[in-house]
Amino acid sequence: MPRFSIIVPSHGVAGRLSQALDSVLGQSFGDLQLIPVCDAPDAPAAELAAGYAGRDTRVTPVHSPPSAGLSGARNAGMRAATGTYLLFLDGDDLLLPGALAALDARLTETAGVDVLYAEHERVPWWEGEPTNPVAPLLAKAPAGAFAPADLPELTGVQLPAWSAVYRRTFLTAHGLAFPDSHFTDLGWGGATWVAATRVAVLRRTVVRHRLRRQGSRLNLPGPHQHTLLDEVERVLALAAERGLPAERTGPLFDQLFAVVLKTASRPRRLSGGHRAFFRRAGRLYRRYRPAGHRLPGGSLGVQHRLLAAGAYTAFRALRGANQAAGGAAERLPRPRMLRTRLRYARDLRRPLDPELAVYCAYWGRGYACNPAAIHAKARELAPHIRSVFLVEAGQEHAVPKDVDYAVIGSRRYWEVLGRAKYLINNANFAEGIVKRPGSVHLQTQHGTPLKTMGVDQSTYPVVAAQSGSFTRLLGRVDRWDFNLSANRHSTQMWERAFPGSYEHLEYGYPRNDVYYTATADDVARIRRALGVPEGRTAVLYAPTHRDHHTGFEPGLDLEAFCAAAGEDVVVLLRAHYFYDRGGSRNSDRIIDVTAHRSSEDVCLAADALVTDYSSIMFDYANLDRPIVVYADDWEVYQETRGVYFDLPAEPPGLVARTPQELAAVFRDGSYAGPGARERRAAFRERFCQFDDGRAAERVVRRVLLGEPPEAVPPVVPLAERIPAPAAATLVRS
Repeated sequence: MPRFSIIVPSHGVAGRLSQALDSVLGQSFGDLQLIPVCDAPDAPAAELAAGYAGRDTRVTPVHSPPSAGLSGARNAGMRAATGTYLLFLDGDDLLLPGALAALDARLTETAGVDVLYAEHERVPWWEGEPTNPVAPLLAKAPAGAFAPADLPELTGVQLPAWSAVYRRTFLTAHGLAFPDSHFTDLGWGGATWVAATRVAVLRRTVVRHRLRRQGSRLNLPGPHQHTLLDEVERVLALAAERGLPAERTGPLFDQLFAVVLKTASRPRRLSGGHRAFFRRAGRLYRRYRPAGHRLPGGSLGVQHRLLAAGAYTAFRALRGANQAAGGAAERLPRPRMLRTRLRYARDLRRPLDPELAVYCAYWGRGYACNPAAIHAKARELAPHIRSVFLVEAGQEHAVPKDVDYAVIGSRRYWEVLGRAKYLINNANFAEGIVKRPGSVHLQTQHGTPLKTMGVDQSTYPVVAAQSGSFTRLLGRVDRWDFNLSANRHSTQMWERAFPGSYEHLEYGYPRNDVYYTATADDVARIRRALGVPEGRTAVLYAPTHRDHHTGFEPGLDLEAFCAAAGEDVVVLLRAHYFYDRGGSRNSDRIIDVTAHRSSEDVCLAADALVTDYSSIMFDYANLDRPIVVYADDWEVYQETRGVYFDLPAEPPGLVARTPQELAAVFRDGSYAGPGARERRAAFRERFCQFDDGRAAERVVRRVLLGEPPEAVPPVVPLAERIPAPAAATLVRS
C-alpha cells in the first residue's frame, strides 16, 4: 500500500486544481496515492483529473455530488484511500516542495502516531505576505510523540483538516468521518483529537493555503450558522463519553465557545433565530462546562457569564447589536459625480425597469461581438425587452439603423444605466456604474484566453503597468452575476483571473453561432463585399496586440508572403481592435479588413487563418478550416505577457517560425494536409466544446427570460455539428 493517500476535493476550484495536483505529483517522495474528488464524470474538474489519471497511475479520481458538500467529498476520498496515512488538501491549495519527505521522516521518528500535526501558511489571494498561524501553538509541543494530555491546548478545533496527517487504521477503528456540516473541520478536528492516544508535531510548513477573495465560507450569513452548535455539542459529548479529564476538556471547552461567542456577537451571520442560537448555546454551556472551569478575564469573561445565565438582552446590549443591525440597512453606493451624472443619481433612486436591457461591446466601439448576437436573438425570443446599445461619440455609424443606441457620457447613457435591469458587456462598464439590487449583469467576454488575464497579469510588469488598478478591476468583477464561457479551459481560467461569486454559463459564444448557421451563399456574398477576387485563396492574417509594442506592427512582410506563397493567395489583414482606426493598408494582394465591423464575416470569407497568438484562432476553429500559427517571437511573448498553455506544443494546425516556413506550407499545400487536420481536430475537441449555433438562444433563455438551467437547450455534440462551408476555391488534400 502507498505511504500517503492525498485527498483533494475540487468543487468550485477547477481553475486552480491543476496547480494543486502538480504540487503533489511533483513531490520528491513518490510513494503516494492522489485522489481528486470531482462533482461528476462530466464536470470540468473531472475532465482534468481524468487526464492526470491517464498519465499517472497514482491518480485515482472519485466522484461526489456537490450536494454532499466538502464533507461528502472528503469522505468519498477516504473510502477510496489505501494509504497508510491520509492527508487532505483543498483543491486550490498547494503541497509545498519536500512536504511529503518531511512528513515521512517525522512519522518514522515518531512511529505509529494517530495524528501528526504540521504547520501551514496562509497566503492572501493576491499572493501577499504569508502567515503561519499555528506555529506558536505547535512550538509548545514535546520533542517526540506524546499523549494529548501533555499539550491540552492542542485540541484540534483550531486547526483545519489539511494541517495534519492521520493514520488510516486509527480513523477506521474509531469510525471517524467528516460530519455533514458547514463547520465540518471543527467537528473533525475535535473528534480526532478526542479519540487520539499518541500524537506528534512537525515544525515545518507543509501546505500553502491560498485564501479566497470571497473570504471564508464560515463567515457567510445564513441558517447554516446554527450547525456550529451541532458540532460543538458533538465534540463535547464525545469528550464526556470518553471520560476526558478536566485538564483536557477545559481548553477544548474554551476554544469551542470562543467560536460560539464570535458568531453570537455578529448578528448578521445569523439571518434568523439569533435569540434561539444564544439560548441553545447557553444550555450547552451549562451542560458541558467542566468542573472547576475558570472564566477568562476581561470582556470575554463577561460574555461567558452572560451566556451561562442566558442573559440575551444584556448580551445584545454589550455587543452593540442594535447599532450593528441599524448599520446593516442596505444603501446604494454613490459614485463620485460630475454635473453630467446628476441624472444618474436621480435614476438610481427610481425603480428598475424590468423590460430594459443595456448592451456594450469593446468599450463602445459599436454593434459587435457577443452583445450584438445576444441582442439580435433577444429581439426574436424576448421582444418585450427594450434594448439600448452604448457607443462612443463618433461611432454612431457602427450601429445598424434599426438598433436604438445611447452615446457614452450623454444624459441618456446615465439614464438607461441607472434604470436597466439587464446590463450586458463583453468588457466592463465604467468605474462609477452602480450594481443595483435586482439588476442582472452578464459578462460575455470576447475570446478564449491564451494570454494571462485579470489578476494573473500581476506578475508581468509590462502588462500590469498598463492594466491599471487590480482593486478597481475586482470591483467591476463584483458586479457580475453571470460570466460566459466557450469551453472548459475558459471556465477554469476565468475562475483564476477574475475571482468572484458570479455563475459560469458554459453556453458557448453567441457571436460564433453564425459559423454553424451561415450558408454557402452567405460566404459568397461576404467575399464579394470584402472584394475577394473569384478563384483566389483568401488567407486571413490576424496578429494579436503586443503589450511591449507602442503601435501596430504587422510582424510579417505581407507582400513578400503573397509572392512566395503562390499566385492564388490574397491576404485579408485584420489588426487587433486596439488599432482599428489606423489607415488602410490595401494593395492588389492585400485587403485591409481591420475596420470591418464583423470579425465573424471576415472569418467566414477566409479559406485559412494565419495568426500568432490571437484568440481569433479559437473562434475560427469552429469552421474546421486550416489554421497556421506564425510563432516567430513566442518566447518573447510568453515572457512579457504570460500564457496559460504552450501553444506551439498544442497548436490548431502547423506552426511556422520564419516567413520562409510560413510561405512554404502554403506553397506545398501542407497547411491543409493530414498532419494539420489531425492537430486541428484535437484543438477543436478542447476549445470548441460549447459553440454549436445555439449559444445566443441559451443566453437569452437563461438570463433575459429567467428560465432554469435544465430548460436551456443542451449543447449539440461536436461530431454532429456542420460548420458553414468554405469557398469552393479551397482544395483540401
